[in-house]
Amino acid sequence: MSDVEIGKITHYFDHINVAVLTLTGPLKVGDAIHIHGHSTDFTQTVASMQIEHQPVQSAKQGDDVALKVDQKAHPHDKVFKVE
Repeated sequence: MSDVEIGKITHYFDHINVAVLTLTGPLKVGDAIHIHGHSTDFTQTVASMQIEHQPVQSAKQGDDVALKVDQKAHPHDKVFKVE
């Protein structure tokens, strides 16, 4: 099992548990992701994501996507796709 870095957290909205990330690789609903940073380390499945407040099933490199996250995330945390 290997993790491939696919993005970085740019914002985190505490009151709605949503993280915004800039993608450096493709991501789709159903993918398992691993969020890792200085005080962050958890894995979850992408249940839903949005681009500019519109629900999407997949996103590509360069997109800024918003994800509902299971735990607190921080700006600069790295996001990996679990292969």
